[in-house]
Amino acid sequence: MRLRSDIFVAALIRRAETQGAVAMLRRRGAAEAGTIFVKVDRLDGAAALYGPAAQSEEPPEGVARLFTRLHAEEWRDPLDVEERLRREIAFDPDIWIVEIEDRQGRAFIDLTA
Repeated sequence: MRLRSDIFVAALIRRAETQGAVAMLRRRGAAEAGTIFVKVDRLDGAAALYGPAAQSEEPPEGVARLFTRLHAEEWRDPLDVEERLRREIAFDPDIWIVEIEDRQGRAFIDLTA
């Protein structure tokens, strides 16, 4: 059984903040199963965007959700990331967006290899 989106997002924000990052909910989606996107801003002109990994990739034991970086480069311009988020909202207005500001660039989520 998959963890509800609202519970996962609340836990993610709490985890990031306890590790010294600033995390905020920018957009609330469907509580039970809304798609979650995580934007990480290093505050130096570099950002990254993460979204759900392909459903064919089964999360390891103990991992609630698996994410993947949505661009080839390690870091992008924050405006490029915002444009991608605008397209995602146009496609599915019921998404969650969590923004994490962390100078170390930590996302606090489980990523595909």
